[in-house]
Amino acid sequence: MRNTLVLNASYEPLTTVSLKRAVVLVLQDKAVVEHAHPLSVVRGTGVSLPVPRVIRLNRYVRVPFRQHAPWSRRGVLVRDQHRCAYCGRRATTVDHLQPRSRGGSDSWLNTVAACAEDNQRKADRTPEQAGMKLLSRPFEPTPEATLMMALGLKEKDLGELAAWLPATA
Repeated sequence: MRNTLVLNASYEPLTTVSLKRAVVLVLQDKAVVEHAHPLSVVRGTGVSLPVPRVIRLNRYVRVPFRQHAPWSRRGVLVRDQHRCAYCGRRATTVDHLQPRSRGGSDSWLNTVAACAEDNQRKADRTPEQAGMKLLSRPFEPTPEATLMMALGLKEKDLGELAAWLPATA
């Protein structure tokens, strides 16, 4: 699970990483802990570190401006809250509305989360050809929304991390 927010040296949010990766970055002196869980500690041989919730890189990383969130299979599952777009059960796969074999692309608007059964039932057809209806239409999330989804946050749950995230999120 990616639950640690990574800030650039300029305090702008960059991405999220796993707890293990965050601890490695801190132990290698590539990042510092900006905000930690109040009662949790990671212990190792000769080291004790508060469990990081937000870390900041020591060196500035130049990132090109992004108007669009990059597509990923994990991103589609998170966007759709791991719910099948056809039946609403737990989704474990990503389904292409226009199959890749028919020219469909890996894009936010062409992919939905799906359970394995519905993905196999739909097979190499469009939902209309398979007689399947979508419970919700796919959409392209903003980069800020993608970051919040990766952290597992909804706007009402921001709480302590609100200060570290963009105001438009």
